[in-house]
Amino acid sequence: MKEGFKKYQYKELEDSAILQNSITYRNNLENRRSIRFFSDKPVDKQVIENIIMSASSAPSGANKQPWTFCAISNPEFKAKIRKAAEIEEYENYHGRMGEEWLRDLEKFDTDWHKPFLETAPWLIVVFKSAYDVDSEGVKHKNYYVNESVGIACGFLISAIHQVGLVTLTHTPSPMNFLHEILGRPENERAYLLLPVGHPSDDAEVPILEKKTSDQVIKYFE
Repeated sequence: MKEGFKKYQYKELEDSAILQNSITYRNNLENRRSIRFFSDKPVDKQVIENIIMSASSAPSGANKQPWTFCAISNPEFKAKIRKAAEIEEYENYHGRMGEEWLRDLEKFDTDWHKPFLETAPWLIVVFKSAYDVDSEGVKHKNYYVNESVGIACGFLISAIHQVGLVTLTHTPSPMNFLHEILGRPENERAYLLLPVGHPSDDAEVPILEKKTSDQVIKYFE
């Protein structure tokens, strides 16, 4: 065994079990939806920690793990985030977005109002780190930052769904206000904002169609 390595712990499954696992996982994720209507029902802090650490197990360039997850339940912080987000979203809906973009959003019946940012019991803000700074102030480069953080966010969204909660991939643009409100260091930039919680009793989602396997998969056998 090479120094610094350990044997990978792998539990081999029968082909039939692998197939069934793939079906179960696919069916479960196909029921996932982005939710804009949240209940204020509390979610235990340990649940939030578990889903974040599941996301933090994602692969990253040179294992640099260039991410920070800010988990916010404090009502004052949530109110500040909502206020700042709505200012940016108002500008988006009244000039920044082109006509085609606005038409594409019509089916979602959404606008610049974002009450879920206060209603959801938790907000998770994902920050990416272009570089790290050690205890002596020396900068260290990170690699494939956007790709690494994107993969971690995919893990996070899947984990949220797997535990029985809902979320929305919210990207108010620009997102500099998150950096300021949460007092993050200079090397971090906001990447994604996710409200997390239970759906409200009257939550609705638009009727949408996902692309078929023929449309998204090209086999070369």
